[in-house]
Amino acid sequence: TTKTTKCLISQALLFFCFPSQTETKSSRYGGERVAEVLQAHGVKFVFTLVGGHISPILVACEKIGIRIVDTRHEATAVFAADAVARLSGTIGVAAVTAGPGLTNTVTAVKNAQMAESPVLLIGGAAATLLQGRGALQDIDQMSLFKPLCKFCASVRTVREIVPVLRKALAIAQSGTPGPVFVEFPIDTLYPFHLVEREFAAKGSPKGLVGNAIVPPQSPEKPFCWAWEPRILSPLPVRIPHATDHQVQQCAELVSRAKKPVILLGSQATLPPTPVDHIRTALESMGIPCFLGGMARGMLGRDSPLHIRQNRRDALKEADLVVLAGTVCDFRMNYGRVLNRRSKIIAVNRDKKQLLKNTDMFWKPTIAIQGDAGSFLLRLSKGLAGHRCPEDWLQSLKEGDITKERANRAKAVEKTEQHLNPLNVLHHVEDLMDEDSIIVADGGDFVGSAAYILRPRGPLCWLDPGAFGTLGVGGGFALGAKLCRPQSEVWIIYGDGSLGFSVAEFDTFTRHKTPVIALVGNDACWSQISREQVPILGSNVACGLAFTDYHIVADGYGGKGILIGREDEASLDEIIRKAQQEAQQGKAMLLNVLIGKTNFRQGSISV
Repeated sequence: TTKTTKCLISQALLFFCFPSQTETKSSRYGGERVAEVLQAHGVKFVFTLVGGHISPILVACEKIGIRIVDTRHEATAVFAADAVARLSGTIGVAAVTAGPGLTNTVTAVKNAQMAESPVLLIGGAAATLLQGRGALQDIDQMSLFKPLCKFCASVRTVREIVPVLRKALAIAQSGTPGPVFVEFPIDTLYPFHLVEREFAAKGSPKGLVGNAIVPPQSPEKPFCWAWEPRILSPLPVRIPHATDHQVQQCAELVSRAKKPVILLGSQATLPPTPVDHIRTALESMGIPCFLGGMARGMLGRDSPLHIRQNRRDALKEADLVVLAGTVCDFRMNYGRVLNRRSKIIAVNRDKKQLLKNTDMFWKPTIAIQGDAGSFLLRLSKGLAGHRCPEDWLQSLKEGDITKERANRAKAVEKTEQHLNPLNVLHHVEDLMDEDSIIVADGGDFVGSAAYILRPRGPLCWLDPGAFGTLGVGGGFALGAKLCRPQSEVWIIYGDGSLGFSVAEFDTFTRHKTPVIALVGNDACWSQISREQVPILGSNVACGLAFTDYHIVADGYGGKGILIGREDEASLDEIIRKAQQEAQQGKAMLLNVLIGKTNFRQGSISV
């Protein structure tokens, strides 16, 4: 039929193009198209480790005012993009070169997937003409990232750049946010005259057909219709929401509850609902809250609604539990901590996460696939005038005070050697600026910090999330300081986790991002050793050394300070000095020699 014929012709024109449609004299290049799309989507930073495959993107972005921030490891670039996504409510962008540049990002991309962070990973690739022919760093990159990303695409022509990127950016932020990957073969990014010089076949095409069309294996093919005007603006972002009927049902359950609690997870901080509005909604309902992940700090430093201790006991006693973005995985003992007699309202954008382990350990009374933040706003409106019973809140708060008083007493105990880590952390807590952001990267020491350090407000805490990845510290702190240059950014490191990103002190120095790193140096992978030694009777592979990390920071252009037992009386003075140095532009590393305590740490992501 005529319709079928037209369709076949259209498809053929995508495969072949006429020479008159290829602007061989243009000095423009595909990297410019990438930069234009990013600018139209409000991207302010691109994190990278430079490589020839992606140079045109970096150069074009810099020319139009997008800041290029180069790191010392590709994983750091993705972690930094992840932090920007979480703190800014927009997309985070990392660009890395082909082959090993991309494989170095795999852990960071998986972490972004599990943390539900909208990150765009841009990857270089071998030229379309040379893929599969043994070109430098040519591997099947798509197969690596399809299991990790919501969307993967390999751009084959300059003309495809704009629509593919717009689609990728919308998908990353829609539904349950997550990473997306777009691969750019090198011949889609550089100017035509350079591509032709490198890849053109020797000899001229022969015959009528040879002269009339450009065959698929030609350097001209990626440039067909390359510079046609394209729409650059963002596509709509689609977010699931609870229905009015579901919100009304939940309001009725909450209004009848005598002992309700809310468990907030990281999803509650996602756009489009401003976190300050969520905080107001929670305060209006007056329901006791346990905060986890990115939701730490949602209620400020000293809210009477924020319950920090004895969560398991509270859940056993509660008659209604609202899981607002909280998932019943290992952090909730797979749902077994929930009282089977409790009414349970679960809200999550992701259906699999919403119903995780409901086949075994728990059952929701109402399960809503929707945005947790907007749900809480609508729930508070439906409960206008209703407040949680004060005696329930007061009983939980009293338990909090008793537990924290006992923990504080442990901080003044002397350790066999070096400093008591709990005492050090209490000093930091007392002196940390009210506009601070805390980045958690470690095990034992960071687990203690999670009990002691209190985020000052919403979006002031960054941890890896459910994947429990070590090595996020350098990248998260870099992204945080760039997003909020006036804020004091603290990285809480274990001495083990520091090894993954200590080289980023060079990045902090070059890019003028003066963070403060607090390193709990006990010369051990202590979180592992605590269980390995009593169970298996050996400390093998757990021992480290009391390394001079402060000197390493000096070598990278920062400033390091060694703190030992002899400095205990002057801890406040040393911390204030570090804060002052950071304000003056110096990245600081406090290498604190700590001893062992019997303080029991938990997961930082609960």
